Amino acid sequence: MTVALVVPVSAVATPAYAATCSQSYLPLPDPSCQPGATNPDVTQSTINSTICVSGWTSTVRPPTSYTNPLKVKQIAEYGYSDTSTADYEEDHLIPLELGGAPKDPKNLWPEPRYDAGGSTAGDKDTVENALKKKVCAGSMTLASARHIMATDWRQGQSLLATR
Repeated sequence: MTVALVVPVSAVATPAYAATCSQSYLPLPDPSCQPGATNPDVTQSTINSTICVSGWTSTVRPPTSYTNPLKVKQIAEYGYSDTSTADYEEDHLIPLELGGAPKDPKNLWPEPRYDAGGSTAGDKDTVENALKKKVCAGSMTLASARHIMATDWRQGQSLLATR
């Protein structure tokens, strides 16, 4: 007699993100590990009291005491051969400047500071700033800017000429 063990789906533990993340997406994070997450306090109707206020991101930016241990853990999950934390920025996929979730590991990843996949962390920062200017000027919706950042921020590079 064979007895089958049935485990209810709700009893099976699922990790918050994959145990092993792929570098094949660089300069983007592995979307199965970091799909992005947003701050519920930032909406199209609240941008003038949140992201469009100078200095607002400093009020929500997580401390390095939180991000540094996460960076070490995620460097291992990505299997980077260079494990020097100084060579990575624990970056928000959806940036704080566009209402990204400050502490959600689904929105934070160890982005190489060096050229990875033809782009650098600095290139992404330039796009983030340009999109925030467009959102705050009313020439782009918050949802559109977030979509660009969450899917492939390099799409936003074409918008730099029209800042």
